[in-house]
Amino acid sequence: MTDRLLLYILALFSGAAALAWEVLWQLKASLALGASAWGAALTLAVAMGGMSAGAAAAGALLRGRPAARPLRLYGLLQIAIGVGGLWLGPAFRAMEALDTRLFALLPAAAPPAHGLGLAIVLGIPAFCMGASFPPLALAVRRRGACVARLYGVNTLGAAAGTLATAFALIPAFGVAGAGGIAAGVNFAVGILAVFSDRASCSQEIPLSTPPAASNDRPSAAAIATVCVTGFAMFSLEVVWFRALISAFKGTTDAFAILLASVLLSLAAAAACVPRLRRVGAPLPTLIAAAGMAILIATPAVERFDLIIGGRDKIPILLIFKWFGLTLLAIGPPTFLLGIALPWLLEDCRSPRAWGALSAANTLAAVAGALGAGWLLLPAIGLARTAWLSGAAVAAAGIARAPAGRRLGIAVGASAALALAVAFESGLGVSRVQFGVTRGPYRVVRVLDSFDGPDATFAAVETAAGDRLLMINGFLASAQTGRPTADRDPSHYMRWMGHLPMLLHPAPRRALVICFGIGLTANAVRAERPAALDAVDLSERVFRMARHFPANEDVLDDPIVRPIVMDGRAWLRRTTEIYDVITLEPMPPNFAGMNALYSREFYAQAARKLSPDGVLAQWVPLHLTPSEYAVSVARTFLEVFPNALLWVDPVSGTGILVGAKNARPPIGLAWPGFARLGLARGLTESQVREAIALDPAALARYAAPGRVITDDNQLLAYGPAVLLSHRHMRRIREENQQRLDAAAAETGMEND
Repeated sequence: MTDRLLLYILALFSGAAALAWEVLWQLKASLALGASAWGAALTLAVAMGGMSAGAAAAGALLRGRPAARPLRLYGLLQIAIGVGGLWLGPAFRAMEALDTRLFALLPAAAPPAHGLGLAIVLGIPAFCMGASFPPLALAVRRRGACVARLYGVNTLGAAAGTLATAFALIPAFGVAGAGGIAAGVNFAVGILAVFSDRASCSQEIPLSTPPAASNDRPSAAAIATVCVTGFAMFSLEVVWFRALISAFKGTTDAFAILLASVLLSLAAAAACVPRLRRVGAPLPTLIAAAGMAILIATPAVERFDLIIGGRDKIPILLIFKWFGLTLLAIGPPTFLLGIALPWLLEDCRSPRAWGALSAANTLAAVAGALGAGWLLLPAIGLARTAWLSGAAVAAAGIARAPAGRRLGIAVGASAALALAVAFESGLGVSRVQFGVTRGPYRVVRVLDSFDGPDATFAAVETAAGDRLLMINGFLASAQTGRPTADRDPSHYMRWMGHLPMLLHPAPRRALVICFGIGLTANAVRAERPAALDAVDLSERVFRMARHFPANEDVLDDPIVRPIVMDGRAWLRRTTEIYDVITLEPMPPNFAGMNALYSREFYAQAARKLSPDGVLAQWVPLHLTPSEYAVSVARTFLEVFPNALLWVDPVSGTGILVGAKNARPPIGLAWPGFARLGLARGLTESQVREAIALDPAALARYAAPGRVITDDNQLLAYGPAVLLSHRHMRRIREENQQRLDAAAAETGMEND
């Protein structure tokens, strides 16, 4: 094996491990501290800030050291990353415990503690990741190889690591196992680098002209260029991901596809840099072309929900279709945008310059991601944020271009901007990303829309007069305009509230997790509790409740306390004890939802229930593949063995209801019906008839399932997500067959 090939192999595998760690960091942080836009932003800032500091520090360390052994330093840094990964689990558990104690004592101290804790847990490995590039680049340059190509191979490894983590490592080995494998890759890369260092030293080609101390820094123009392109790249990732995830309905495989598409395009760009340099392609023109490509791609990205079509009969084909269409839409602008950094890295001749460029690009990337999510998207919307990014990149290219070419490039950029403006789709004003263009669910009016740092929210009205709450393109809740006996898709939302309250003898305190449009909370309120807490991840959901009069202004009732927080984090932090907890999160296969269907979550909920407490959990039988619906039930029974499955007679969706007490069997008595004078819509006999599985039948139904945990992420990665892309009718039919079989085997009548 030649020295050059060895270095490229090291770059490939270290890149794969790095992206695996970034996926695991975000996942671990969301479980420990709660899923929130603030938490995700903080994790990103700490990770990339550490990388930026590491790149700058390594470059300064190697400055003017002709006898330095960069490959050994690189190897030691990789080993340090692996060591840091091994204590990730205990470290995040300690952070979670500290967060719980701090919130109880002084809630305002929790956010600063989050930042400090993340800096301690992630800062060192992130620093080592950033510090790895300058020594490896120096080793490559000393062997007469191409730094741009090294960057491309490292990025290609990152794309492979993203796909492998989402589609193979976590499904097969769980989060802990995936972390162990990533650490093993770091150890292998590090040991190979250290042991190869001595043998390869004699083959190094010294740098022809070591840079003078005053001449080993990148130019101001180069720094400005990588800052603009880094800012634009990550702001566009936020914009593109938001638009495409809304079209893909927010599953974890969609996130992996989008990230891999970006990384593959960047890797291809870096690989092409040497050829582009040989043929004399002008970098300013390529940068300006990137800005134009961003502007031209924006109308297509806005309409991605209309382009991708519906579900495929074979789910794996749908994944390949998404991958291909994503590459087609965002690949060209990403490719052109990805040329600048490796091109300018190739221009440099010192570790200090490589470190400075990498650090500047990384810091600008953090600013782009946070600026787009927290400032630009809420202020000017998706399309205009993309226009701003494209125009900034085009302007950077024009500024670097020779004076004689600037006018022509500016005319082209202006034409691209005019095209983007002319074909704007009106997102948030006249349309939302939904993919339905005909029939009763066709959107005819946008009542309210908001692009927030965590998601895109919209309240809309359909041709049938229904009002819908859309979150990232998914129909999260609905208020039916003209409900009938056989058409009321929001009927089950009311019974998410009534059902557990009716099973409790005297419910005084209740908790609703995932407020939606407020129908469940209003139904809980109708059962006359003394206090009701409503928790939702986004403050915008509470604000949009005013567009849904069916909730009867539930938030104006003094007994109702709205709380903006991740529901799982609230259960861990609060000292309240509830008689009833009910939750209707997004579907189980959506990104982040495994946390609200796991054994750890149910155990946390049980600790916050009174001795006679009741928990209700939504089970969308039309969206959850039967292989995984049984796992949801099995996991629920692990903590609440006294449980039943109730199927709403109008909408056909399922509700798992469990009692904390083991006796008497749940469903035999319905004490809440003694509370007279309430209009519920169903009589006691109708409610009893809707019990699809009693405790014995539910246990039989759930027996083949696997227990869902925070570690195995059963609902978020692998086959569960793929199977969820099947047609809803097929999913519903398969679930009904399993329900009927379980009822028949236990002698329970099930109509």
